[in-house]
Amino acid sequence: MRLKTLVPAGRIAAIPLAGSLMAGCSALDRIRLTGEEPPLSRIENPTAQPGYRPVQMPMPAPQAATYNPNSLWRNGSRAFFKDQRAHQIGDIMTVTVNITDKAAIANQTQRSRTAADDSTVENFFGKTTLPIVNSTLPTKLFTQDSSTSTDGKGTVNRQEALQTNVAAVVTQVLPNGNLVVEGRQEIRVNYEMRELVVAGIVRPEDIQSDNTIDSSKIAEARIAYGGRGQLNDMQQPRYGQQLMDVVLPF
Repeated sequence: MRLKTLVPAGRIAAIPLAGSLMAGCSALDRIRLTGEEPPLSRIENPTAQPGYRPVQMPMPAPQAATYNPNSLWRNGSRAFFKDQRAHQIGDIMTVTVNITDKAAIANQTQRSRTAADDSTVENFFGKTTLPIVNSTLPTKLFTQDSSTSTDGKGTVNRQEALQTNVAAVVTQVLPNGNLVVEGRQEIRVNYEMRELVVAGIVRPEDIQSDNTIDSSKIAEARIAYGGRGQLNDMQQPRYGQQLMDVVLPF
């Protein structure tokens, strides 16, 4: 029983230590790059990265391929000429990121409750005084009053717009023919780095004739747009403040 109580405590104590180590590594990188531009990432194979796992999705039962002898058309062909659209691992397609999101939500909740309990005794078996002690009966033995109220309001007014293009590479072909794509773009302006990451599953039929696809047609889409540099650093709270916000229960 004692070991069971010590293990969670050790894990809790390790949280600030892990946060301090991560903050220290990031701080060392910032010190090392003082006065220099953020370095560009190397071009690497996404499937060779640590932690990469192939995408697994529900697939239909495989069907035997059929061929039409003495026919000018190939099975699955969309035109007489070679299809230039991405269809195999290593092919490149252009993803048109077009996100226009707008939401306005307002909620209000009000609640109140009032309760009062009184218990009185007028006589004790016909007498107005308590026996033995011969004292006067209290008019109220028990009194309880309670009152609660809640007034909650919430408003969300959000508007986001992102329009850009990024080239993505086919990293996997699923058994049903769908393509797993991933694209990354880095743009450095002075001392600020902007990153755009797009990943997801694409249906070949949704790829346009010019080898482009809209981001709204990407299943399991993962789109991230952010950056790092001096401006981003000034907008972030200090590491100590972030750690205290996580650890302190107040």
